[in-house]
Amino acid sequence: MPNIGLGYDEPLLDWLENYTYPLENKYTDLKFSEKVYDAVVKRTLNVGTTTACYFGSLYDDSTFILAEKASKYHQRAFVGKINANVFRDDGYFEETNVSIENTKKFIDNVLSLNDPLVQPIITPRFALSCDMDLLKQLGKLAQEKNLHIQTHVSENLSEIEICKEMFKDCPTYCNVYEKAGLLTNKTVLAHGIYLQDSELDLLKKYKTAVIHCPSSNTYLMSGLCNIQRLISRGVKVGLGTDVAGGSNPSMLDTIRSAITVSNHLAHIHENKPLNYVDLFHLATIGGAKSLGIDDKVGSLTTGKYFDALLIDMNNHHHNGPLDNLIDYTLEQQLQRLIYSGDDRNIYQVFVAGHKVK
Repeated sequence: MPNIGLGYDEPLLDWLENYTYPLENKYTDLKFSEKVYDAVVKRTLNVGTTTACYFGSLYDDSTFILAEKASKYHQRAFVGKINANVFRDDGYFEETNVSIENTKKFIDNVLSLNDPLVQPIITPRFALSCDMDLLKQLGKLAQEKNLHIQTHVSENLSEIEICKEMFKDCPTYCNVYEKAGLLTNKTVLAHGIYLQDSELDLLKKYKTAVIHCPSSNTYLMSGLCNIQRLISRGVKVGLGTDVAGGSNPSMLDTIRSAITVSNHLAHIHENKPLNYVDLFHLATIGGAKSLGIDDKVGSLTTGKYFDALLIDMNNHHHNGPLDNLIDYTLEQQLQRLIYSGDDRNIYQVFVAGHKVK
């Protein structure tokens, strides 16, 4: 989150080297971690994020602070300690056995919170950060503990070429994760811009979801993801902010970015552009289905938890972004919120019936 708005003139791999890794190295400082993670959870709740998937850092102690903050402020959260064992000159990696032991410790600590809203999630950063031994051990750990998995896939063309060199016996990026046992119905893969047809078949087979991150894909010049192609092939799709690769933690902003990307792609492919209704669906029940928790959240349905936002479109209450100069139908108000609203219109936020804003 401290890196939001920085380095968007650089492609993904350069941005990681020059901004992300140096920042994450600072999380050895637990006071710094406390300050940042407190702000992160407050900010994401303020913009209406009732369920978050968090990439922490390599350090289990600091990432546990993030889990504590999510629990403190009653956010539904999947919190992951990052795993990476590929050597780096700056020392930002772990030996394989250390990575696994620290991950087990982190899992135990999160579960000791005894908070059903906050769960650990297995988090190999991406294939380029891990060797197959570590990836396989993480897949085994996820299976043993029945945990969710999050990582990245097929985000950047240079990344894909490096992946081919690292894992020569795997024909595709997704085959790397399949071989490691990391493709499950509880796995979410960010990006997926350049997935081959055979990879889409794999994701459908394992019921693995792709999380569309249009803001970061655009800002870091990674590409435009044609999610209609993924959906048409039976792949589960949700939306993600991917901050700080994305420039805004708001899902409203992400919906707008996704609409923009879809409009551009409609001029390249024979697609009808996705509209605000389609993307509102992906941001709510689509995200819940991606995580396999749509039986609990994602829609206002009898028997589900009350995860909801109370929206106020009256500008005079909060100096909001919109003036109500005529009368609007309920559907028109939703449309205006999605295209032009912001956190000032989000009057209250509820997670599992608990008012958090």
